[in-house]
Formats: sequence, structure tokens, C-alpha cells
Amino acid sequence: MDRELSDYNSYLLRVWQTSSEGNVAWRASLESPHTGERIGFADLDKLFAFLRQQTGAVDDSDEDGAA
Repeated sequence: MDRELSDYNSYLLRVWQTSSEGNVAWRASLESPHTGERIGFADLDKLFAFLRQQTGAVDDSDEDGAA
């Protein structure tokens, strides 16, 4: 989702819990209602990093990116 920062963004947020060999993790996805584009995140830290980047709260160089 490379685009200019705007004053307003909207996403459909989905979060769910996964478990593998006793390890529990939260996964997430965001979907743009305007384009239908969906981005998946392997953990909540990656989701928050993406949102900080989208809102200009962090430099692009500090962003971990989606997984």
C-alpha cells in the first residue's frame, strides 16, 4: 500500500489466534474497503508498525513491514 499519507484511512481489521505445538500467536489482516486489497501480518507488532508507518508516526526506515 504505497501511497501518500492522508488525513483519513479506513480498514477492515481481522485478528485471530493460532496455536502450534503449544505456542500461541495472534495474526491479523487489514482490508481496504476502497480497493479490496488485503494485507496479512504474522504478529501484532508488524500490524502496529504498519499503522504507525501509514499515519506518519514513524519513518519508513523504522518499519518492520508486513509478513
